Amino acid sequence: MNSHIRPADPHGATAPATVIPPHARENTPRRSEGFNLLDGTNPVARIAALAIFTTPLFISIDLVSATVAVGFTVLFAWLCRTPVKELLYRGIPIFIALPFSGLSMALYGRPEGTSYFRWGWIHVTDNSLVLAAAIMIRILAVAFPAIIFLRHMDPADLGDGLAQVAKLPNRFVIGAVAAFRLGTLFTRDWKALGRSRRSRGLSDDGALVRFSGMFFALLVVALRRGGKLATAMEARGFGAPGQRSFARISRLHGRDWLLMFLAATAAAVSIGVAVATGYFKFLGV
Repeated sequence: MNSHIRPADPHGATAPATVIPPHARENTPRRSEGFNLLDGTNPVARIAALAIFTTPLFISIDLVSATVAVGFTVLFAWLCRTPVKELLYRGIPIFIALPFSGLSMALYGRPEGTSYFRWGWIHVTDNSLVLAAAIMIRILAVAFPAIIFLRHMDPADLGDGLAQVAKLPNRFVIGAVAAFRLGTLFTRDWKALGRSRRSRGLSDDGALVRFSGMFFALLVVALRRGGKLATAMEARGFGAPGQRSFARISRLHGRDWLLMFLAATAAAVSIGVAVATGYFKFLGV
C-alpha cells in the first residue's frame, strides 16, 4: 500500500504535493474582518510601538500631555477594533490602583501654591493636587495602550519576532515565550478555580477570604506548571547551545512601520501640545 498521499487531478492523473521548505515559510498572522491596525503586524513592532508611545510620557508630568495621550489611546482602540467592554474589564486592576497612586502624590507631592491641609510630612497644595491628577491620567495613558497593542498576541509569533527581528539570545526568547504562554493561562485558571470553589460551596466566606484562597491556589498551580514546563523544555533540548533553526520567517513589513510611525506621531503631538501650552514640566519639576 502506497503511503504517499497525492492530490486528486481532474483528468485522472496524480501530481506530487508541493512541500514548502521550512526556511521559505513566512509568518503571516491571521486577519480579522474589516480594518484593523494590528492585522498582520509583527509582535516586535507592537512592542516597539508601545514603547515609542508611552516612554516620552515619563518625561513630563502634566495634565495636558497625559490628556492628549488618553485621546490618542481612544483613537488607537478604535483603529485596533478593541471592544470597550473588554478594555474596561481588563482595566479593572488599573482602576483599583488609580486612587492609591493619586492619593500618595496628593499628600506627598511637591508643595506649591495654595495650601489646603498640612500635618507632618503631609502637605496638600494646588501643585500636589495637579500632580495627583496628572499621575492618574498618565497611568491610564500608559496602561491601556499596553492592553490594546498586546491583545491577542500569539506566543509563537512573539518568539519568531524576538529571535529573528530583535536578534535576542535564544535562551531569553524561549523563556519569554514560555512566560507569555503561562501568563495567558492565568485568566483561565482563575475562572476555573472560581467555578470549582462555587461548586463546593466555598465562595460564601467573603470577598477578601475568597480572593486570598484563590490567589494562593493560583500561585501553587503556577509554580507547579512552571516547574513541569522547565523540566520538559530542558529535556527537549531548548537550552542546548548552538545555532537554532526557524520553521517560519519573521520580518517587518510596511504595516509594521506604519504602526510605529503612528505611535511616534502620537507621542510627539502629546509632548508638543504640552510644550506649546506651557504646561510641560520635566519630571513634574
